[in-house]
Amino acid sequence: MQLDNLFEALKLDHLGAQCDALLEQAAKKDLGYRELLTEALTCEWQGRKQKGTESRLAQARLPWLKTLEQFDFSFQPSIDRKVVRELSTLGFVGRAENIVLLGPPGVGKTHIAIALGIKAAEAGHRILFQTLEQLMTKLNRAKQENRLDRQLQQLTYPKVLILDEIGYLPLTRDDASLFFRLVARRYEKATTILTSNKSFVDWGEIFGDPVLATAILDRLLHHATTINIKGESFRLKEKRKAGLLNKTESNDKEVPADAA
Repeated sequence: MQLDNLFEALKLDHLGAQCDALLEQAAKKDLGYRELLTEALTCEWQGRKQKGTESRLAQARLPWLKTLEQFDFSFQPSIDRKVVRELSTLGFVGRAENIVLLGPPGVGKTHIAIALGIKAAEAGHRILFQTLEQLMTKLNRAKQENRLDRQLQQLTYPKVLILDEIGYLPLTRDDASLFFRLVARRYEKATTILTSNKSFVDWGEIFGDPVLATAILDRLLHHATTINIKGESFRLKEKRKAGLLNKTESNDKEVPADAA
């Protein structure tokens, strides 16, 4: 049986593609049989791992890919790097703990959430990204089509669910009830990472019912790490660097450069 046929039969796609290069390197390094076998199996394992990560990221519906290494912590000194470094080890995923990132728009909440999601995908976990608006559209459609239970069950499958933009739009009480059902389904079973521009005291207003908001927070925060980011918007920083804005004392106020 030909070597290429064996690679195909055994589904050793990555090793098959790199076989000639591996043999050439083995000859140059004068590797023994055991060392060559180790190199060959490592090549196949790394290829499969990379392909798996790419597949999980493609299914995650991330709006973009950004890593923790790309995050400018010097621009946001309010963030405790030790906390983020500990989270990057993904112990919270194994314990089904949640993460809540609070802060005004543009301070890097979504960047950190996505970066942790990418870490989880690289570690072999299934992840899913949804804005709150996307989530509620999905749940309401499922309810109208009498398949809500199935949809809720599907949303419990991702080991890490990233919910972005909590608080930008108010919810009806029916929406809040649907959201509560999802949180209850995932409670102590899987990790949810949330970003919000509102403090917890404002969540009663977001969800249209203080009692329901308390029940949601009770389950989300029972096993959770909260990161409250207090700083300037990265987007304003880039505009200022480009000369489109002058520096102001307020993070929320944009002043055109020609208005100063």
